Parts: sequence; C-alpha cells; structure tokens
Amino acid sequence: MRTALLQSSGRPGSVVENLKVLDEAAGRAAAAGAGLIVTSEMFLTGYAIGDDIARLAEPADGDSADAVAEIAGRHGVAVAYGYPERAADGGAAVFNSVQLISADGTRLANYRKTHLFGCFEHDHFTPGDQPVVQADLNGLRVGLMICYDVEFPENVRAHALAGTDLLLVPTAQMHPFQFVAESVVPVRAFENQMYVAYVNRTGPEGEFEFVGLSTLAGPDGVARARAGRGEELVLADADPVLLAASRETNPYLKDRRPGLYGSLV
Repeated sequence: MRTALLQSSGRPGSVVENLKVLDEAAGRAAAAGAGLIVTSEMFLTGYAIGDDIARLAEPADGDSADAVAEIAGRHGVAVAYGYPERAADGGAAVFNSVQLISADGTRLANYRKTHLFGCFEHDHFTPGDQPVVQADLNGLRVGLMICYDVEFPENVRAHALAGTDLLLVPTAQMHPFQFVAESVVPVRAFENQMYVAYVNRTGPEGEFEFVGLSTLAGPDGVARARAGRGEELVLADADPVLLAASRETNPYLKDRRPGLYGSLV
C-alpha cells in the first residue's frame, strides 16, 4: 500500500487552516497513488498551543472527524490524523489521540497515547490505557501509536505479537532527539518485522524545535522514504510480499522465549 507521510506542523491554533492543509495534501497523495496519508502528532490543532489544547479538543466523532471523513471520501484515500480528543462523556479528560478513517469515510480506529512525554504533556493530557489498537486496511493490519510510545520496546513488540503489519506513529519529535527517527525507528521495524511510518512535525513551535526526518522504515530496517527538515509530503510502499518474505527469513519472533522474560513485568 502506497503510504504518504505529511511532514507538517500545519497552522498551530487553527483547525480550519489545518483541514485545508490536509485536504490539499490528500489530493496530492491520491494523485500519486497513495491509499493512506498520515499526519504528524496533534496536526489538527497544533501541538505547543497551551490551554488551547483543551479548548479545541473534540470527541472522536466530532465535527472535525466528519470533516476529515469528507476529505478522505472525496479523494479516495484513508487518513490517519493526530488531534486532542475530548472524552465522549464531556468530562475534563483530554487525550493525545490519532484516528484512522477509511477512504470511504468510515472511522476505523482511535488510539490514545499511552506514554506521555515531559511536563508539557503531563500538564495537558490524560494517558490512554489501551496499548494495541488496530484496523484492517487494504490488505494490511494497521496499528496506531504516537511518538514517545514507539521508544518503548514492549509497546511495539505487543503490536508485533498481535499481527500488526504497518505501524502508524504520528510524532512531535524535537531537538536534540533526532536519533529516534534516524536509528530507533528502523531498528523497531527490523526487530518486530513490520513497517513503521513515523511522521513528524517540523520547525519552531512554542518552546520546541521539531526536527522533521519523517520515515517509512521496512522490516529489513531500511528507510523506504526519508523526509528532510522542512515541510514535505513523502511517499513509499508498504509491500506485503516483502513483509512475508522478511518474516520467513528473520527468526526474531519465533525464537522468543517468553518464559525467560517474567522479570520484565
């Protein structure tokens, strides 16, 4: 499945403008044959927007979800987008979430970030408690994760054991941690025998400097696409044939000895 990575910080603070950016990028992705476009973390509203996070948060089935579904349906491309989620009960909890919407506008899966990074996120978000969220899309089992989550080996291994083929990771990766995009993500893909789409923000925003370097890493540890530091739409294929062949020759998962790992939990 051709996958488009939308490396962009959008227009922080403006949902309307970010939907326009997504609409334009989805059109370009579809024209290039993509079946899926993935945004960065908190793309819908912006990341470093302080108390506006709570003000702009919406439920998973809110107006913005409908707008994204319309974009997906009009361009015929699935969309995974990052956003602040207000719990459906209308309470105070806000989650750092990613939602996957199919090319016909159906909401397929919604994931809440389980590992919050730093004081900023702990001040503004409630952590999710469901580590593995998946959906089937175009013949692949697609999993969802956000930024810091991918840095925990147990998290990604749980996806591997649950059969994830393509792991989508919207991110807000900042300086000086660019080694995560450059080194950690390809290793995660290799050791878990999956594709990992890691999609970053870019440039200065509030107190942060986002480093770009979005990548689609394959099960062989090779980056199939790698963005630079600026705004960019990059495309690469998640190939189920290559994935099957790689899993056949790489014994990591079948050579595991879970009985030895009890001390980890």
